[in-house]
Amino acid sequence: MKKAVNSLKITPDVVLIDGNIAPDLNLETKTVIKGDTLSISIACASILAKVTRDKLMIELSKKYPKYGFENNKGYGTKLHIENIKKYGLCEIHRKSFVGKIFNCDSK
Repeated sequence: MKKAVNSLKITPDVVLIDGNIAPDLNLETKTVIKGDTLSISIACASILAKVTRDKLMIELSKKYPKYGFENNKGYGTKLHIENIKKYGLCEIHRKSFVGKIFNCDSK
C-alpha cells in the first residue's frame, strides 16, 4: 500500500484505509473498519482491485497451469491447497498466506 500511495502522480489530502492498520505514510491517513461498506471511495477501490487481480490471475494461470488460478483466483480453495501440496509453491505464492493455510510459519 505504501508503494502504491508513494507512486501516485498526485498527492492525496487523506488516505482512506479499509481496516484498522495504517502504513507509515507522510500523509494524513484514516482507517475505516469495514470500509468497503461505509465509504463509496473504498468500495470502488475494492471493486477495481478485485477485477484487476482476477484478470491478473487469469493471465498467470497460463504460466502456472497446475494451480488453476483461472478458477480460484489465488484463493485457498480445496483444490488450490491440494495443488500446492502436490506441486509445491511457485514464485507468485505469498508465503505469509500459505503459512496460514497450512497452520505453519512459511516466511
